Amino acid sequence: MLLRRSLVIFMSLFMAMLLGACGSSTTTGSGAYGSSSTGAATTAPTTAPTIAPTSSSSSAVIQTATATVKGQSEMILTNAQGMTLYYFTADTATKAACTAGCIKIWPPLLFTGSGAPTSSTSLSGKLTVQTDANGSQCEYNGHPLYNYSGDTAPGQTNGEGLFGKWFVATPNLAVQNGGSSGGGYGY
Repeated sequence: MLLRRSLVIFMSLFMAMLLGACGSSTTTGSGAYGSSSTGAATTAPTTAPTIAPTSSSSSAVIQTATATVKGQSEMILTNAQGMTLYYFTADTATKAACTAGCIKIWPPLLFTGSGAPTSSTSLSGKLTVQTDANGSQCEYNGHPLYNYSGDTAPGQTNGEGLFGKWFVATPNLAVQNGGSSGGGYGY
């Protein structure tokens, strides 16, 4: 009984800390699709909660892969290292809601250079860059993209559905028009 209570208390504290880290802050953007840039992508490694962006040696910022999401095989978006990309339903096409402490758990997919971000495969959606509180963040169909620090290897989708607000980005992710998006598998 004591073990059960301790576990409930621990999980409650963990959830409170995680939700606090994913709180929103006020930022300004530079428009629905931000400024255009191309070059090397940068993204934080997703193995530790205290991470800093690193340069990608690949010219393609986005790749696709097949992964198991909620027990189903799905085509998903990944970064150049093959790590799963996510979107946050509290974000808009002009503002990232995950900033400050939140990006320690959900590192943004950042982009440096000039031109537009690219994909190693043909995508039905649009890749853009939005300048926000996180820097020059890659977006897919107006959704800022993130990795999850709980994923430690390509193909993992441990962030899917967390808090009902974080979802795996898929090539079918609907266009976001400035408001909050819906959830679930990026459809």
